[in-house]
Amino acid sequence: MKPLFIVGLIVLVLGVALLFVPIPHSETHGIKAGDVSLGVKTTEHERLSPVISVVIIVAGAGLMLAGRRA
Repeated sequence: MKPLFIVGLIVLVLGVALLFVPIPHSETHGIKAGDVSLGVKTTEHERLSPVISVVIIVAGAGLMLAGRRA
């Protein structure tokens, strides 16, 4: 297989995965006074916008077509 086709296939699979798999995001909030510190760690799972995923899928398909023709 040609390298451009393989890169396009990877990008296409990544775009499809981003439609379904949430991306975890962690933040630590706290207060520190001298030697004492209090904190809370929050974790959120956010999904990427479907529009961005579709753009990534289309780009992957375009790379696959370009790699096939070259």
